[in-house]
Amino acid sequence: MNVLIFGPPGSGKSTHSRRIVERYGLVYVSSGDLIRAEIERGSELGREMKAYLERGSLIPDTIVNSLVISKLRRHRQNFILDGYPRTPEQVLALENYLYDHGMSIDVAMEIFISKEESVERISGRRICPNCGAIYHVKYRPPKVPGVCDVCGSRLVQRDDDRPEVVERRYDIYTRNMEPIIKFYKKQGIYVRIDGHGDIEEVWERIRPLLDYLSSREATSRVPPSAP
Repeated sequence: MNVLIFGPPGSGKSTHSRRIVERYGLVYVSSGDLIRAEIERGSELGREMKAYLERGSLIPDTIVNSLVISKLRRHRQNFILDGYPRTPEQVLALENYLYDHGMSIDVAMEIFISKEESVERISGRRICPNCGAIYHVKYRPPKVPGVCDVCGSRLVQRDDDRPEVVERRYDIYTRNMEPIIKFYKKQGIYVRIDGHGDIEEVWERIRPLLDYLSSREATSRVPPSAP
């Protein structure tokens, strides 16, 4: 079973990706993780990508395609792609690779939340700069407002968690994903999951779909009985 998962900021796609990996034994492929790992390695490619990010520029599609497809060459089946593809050029590269290797995507799943929900979830996040503990003013508040339960440090809000920044990220996501969603709708594999509610509620919307796809795949592998 090969899965694409995407969603606007705060949709919980990474949280649910981890559950999907655990339940169905898929390989998790995250373009963001691959980029960060390459930068941490300090390779020539990593240094090049770091320079793009420091300038505030997007990493070129050719580089992102190379990283992701290199990972897929080692895991040709049973994977979940998180954060890729994000542009029409990335869709084209992925589809060409899959076609050339007799592979396909079973479902392109979007966990959708409204802009208001996205802003509430992300702008309410607070982080301890000392120990790294993460809180939320509504969903996981510290015992003392603004103070870390673990080490007593003053909690902070990251610059990219500010409401106006989250709104801008949401709008960029919506604009960039529109043609990609349209493509997967035409392929007949796009599914929108309502991402509102708590983690368990959303998971119970995802699980039956993937249980069905997983069982269908298992059935297709069973050899026909002898006459």
